[in-house]
Amino acid sequence: MTAPNADLRAAYAWARVGRERLLAWLEALPGEVYTLERPDFAFGSLRNVQVHVADCYRVWIAARGLGETVVRLDPGALPDVAALRAVYADVDALVDRALNAFTQPDEPRRVPFRDRELEVTGRWLVMHPLTHEFHHKGQLLTMGRVLGFPYPAGPDTDLGLPEEAAAWLNS
Repeated sequence: MTAPNADLRAAYAWARVGRERLLAWLEALPGEVYTLERPDFAFGSLRNVQVHVADCYRVWIAARGLGETVVRLDPGALPDVAALRAVYADVDALVDRALNAFTQPDEPRRVPFRDRELEVTGRWLVMHPLTHEFHHKGQLLTMGRVLGFPYPAGPDTDLGLPEEAAAWLNS
């Protein structure tokens, strides 16, 4: 039997390959570079961008999609990439819960958004933070280049190949 939302699970697993490459690069940077605050950078630092992305998953999927209570993450409480890895492990578990819960992923649903409600689908609730992550990944790579630490040549941070994502799909 196929797991519910097999297409969304595959897309998320492909994205996780690119995220892993990004995290490995960030781990190789001097620690102070990861948390260096720059007012000209989106959200102020490499770490803060990653916190924002994790919060995007948590707010859209957990709070709006699953009705869970979410307290936004405090970047100051996440001093390094290892701490962000733990956050993203929770995001992975959240996405899995959502994909199990959204049994009709294309069925319209109403979710709170600021002072109104939006009509979206479960598929949209998963795809929005996923595409948002890619938007910010480009910013992270640019910020690293500006700081003098360009992403190395080799596998890029886009979607991984299906065989690269197989381990996550089979876990």
